[in-house]
Amino acid sequence: MNKVMLSIGHGFSARALGQHLLNEGWIVYGTTRSKEKAAALRQEGIEPIIWPETNLLPYLEKATHILTSVAPNSDGDPVLHAYGEELSRGSFEWVGYLSTTGVYGNHDGGWVDEDTQLNPTTKRGEMRRNAEAAWSTLGLPLHIFRLAGIYGPGRGPFAKVRSGRARRIIKKNQVFSRIHVDDIAQTLYASICSPRIGAVYNLCDNDPAPPEDVIGFAAELLGMPIPPAVNFEVAEMTPMARSFYAENKKVRNNLIKDELGVDLKFPDYRAGLRALLRQTD
Repeated sequence: MNKVMLSIGHGFSARALGQHLLNEGWIVYGTTRSKEKAAALRQEGIEPIIWPETNLLPYLEKATHILTSVAPNSDGDPVLHAYGEELSRGSFEWVGYLSTTGVYGNHDGGWVDEDTQLNPTTKRGEMRRNAEAAWSTLGLPLHIFRLAGIYGPGRGPFAKVRSGRARRIIKKNQVFSRIHVDDIAQTLYASICSPRIGAVYNLCDNDPAPPEDVIGFAAELLGMPIPPAVNFEVAEMTPMARSFYAENKKVRNNLIKDELGVDLKFPDYRAGLRALLRQTD
């Protein structure tokens, strides 16, 4: 029987997994909000669904696997609001929920792992924690993936550096964890192949690093001047961008390597940025 993935919120991370599944002979349905994005998905071999306009019940009945990337809002998780009861009655082989390392909150640069108490310090993190808990009540073969900052083709620092708009925001001892989208895809596939109901995994690379180092390295790769340093306290930033600096932690990724056998293609930002530059040049 064909494996069928229903990817709800088929965005950047899910599309990387989708291509891998198609290569393995899967049928992949992916939801999107716009006709333009639906056309792009169709060209990739994905069977697009415009949602929430379209009823997902027929696709839930076909699916052997579910991946949801839909962000919660102040009212909770939109997927559970629409289809929580139907999901709880389903007979799926694997369900994946893409969450965020923001659920751990601030640890003043200390290390966190999957057993660290959840103590989000932002509204986004609170909503993700609540969504994780809500998905966990349905009796599904659930696997939660807490993603660090995502980068990959079309989503990296090079365009900003080339434009001359990049700055190195300096906040003492600040670090961020990150992960290349291809490593997200390979980790999700490894979990699909070796499911463990109730599993929670951190998805990040081996090198939590100061954000200014990443910008500086991107400039070096481009052969451009290192962007100016700006103190965080006086930097002009959107409230969203500034909110990310409210959390400072290093995220451990031992479990995906020890349990799922993941060998990261891009174990640090240097390897990832070099590969991105080769792809674009």
